[in-house]
Amino acid sequence: MASEEGETAKAGAAGDANSFWSRVEQLLERASKLSPEEMLFRYNGLLYPTVLSSAQTLRELTAFQARPEDMVVSSYPKCGFNWVQQLLKDIASASENESKEGKPERRGIKLLEFGGAEEYEIMKSYPSPRVYGTHNHYENLPPSIIEKKTKVLVVCRNPKDNAVSYYHFCLNNPLLPNPASWDEFFKKFMTGEVGWGSYFDHALSWEKHIDDKDVMLITYEELKENLAKGVQKIAEFYGITLSEEHIQHIACTGTFQAMSDNSQETHSIFGKVIFRKGVVGDWRNLFTDEQSQEMDAKFESCLAGTKLGAKLKYDLYCKH
Repeated sequence: MASEEGETAKAGAAGDANSFWSRVEQLLERASKLSPEEMLFRYNGLLYPTVLSSAQTLRELTAFQARPEDMVVSSYPKCGFNWVQQLLKDIASASENESKEGKPERRGIKLLEFGGAEEYEIMKSYPSPRVYGTHNHYENLPPSIIEKKTKVLVVCRNPKDNAVSYYHFCLNNPLLPNPASWDEFFKKFMTGEVGWGSYFDHALSWEKHIDDKDVMLITYEELKENLAKGVQKIAEFYGITLSEEHIQHIACTGTFQAMSDNSQETHSIFGKVIFRKGVVGDWRNLFTDEQSQEMDAKFESCLAGTKLGAKLKYDLYCKH
């Protein structure tokens, strides 16, 4: 009987793998037929990737039903979303309320914007706490997240490194329009003509809620400085008590390098696209003096003097 169950499990895993690769092939084939202009579509003023989302999905997202105990991560693209979402999964798996029974597999869509009614319905069967995320601005969250007071971890990154990381991501991702040059991408980044709109509009939408008890902001840079401290801070925000051993283990296996090394298994062919360098200060390799000054002025007009702006330590990470 045990042998039969094992074979059934293997067959199920193989089926899941085959289904996944079939999905990837379909996405790549569809993307290959689109012009650069067709690879993004506009919905409520923001751009989204055509092959991964749709206007119908974004409409259906408003009906998504969150739970109070869900663990949600939100960030602008390329601010450490995949990294922190994996940390959340590891924290949830290590939590005491799962230690007595088998640890459930952390399944589910990574981004709510890539789901749809069918996926949202399937998620209803997943055990709590569910871990999922979004790149959306605060005002575009599913209403149930706010109504249920579901806790949201917001990950921010200094805008100069974010712009460079986003540029390389678009340059190497076959599902997104390939920028002709860094200069062209920089102009689009500064005007919000990229997926999920303006970095600064996204940041300001969350700045308004930085003191909400159900919102916690953490930065990419502070996680790079002290990952173990960040893990403990995140766990405490979600009301999870971890032993020092668990914290150190999650921090050890959750380094950018460790996740990059394992990215082929976790993110298939997109692993090396998602996990590129994971460093602070890479902006100096691309920014011209004029671009640096333009970003400085934009930060000054949008975020200087705000609590979120202070947490980003702009003078430390974004000045020569």
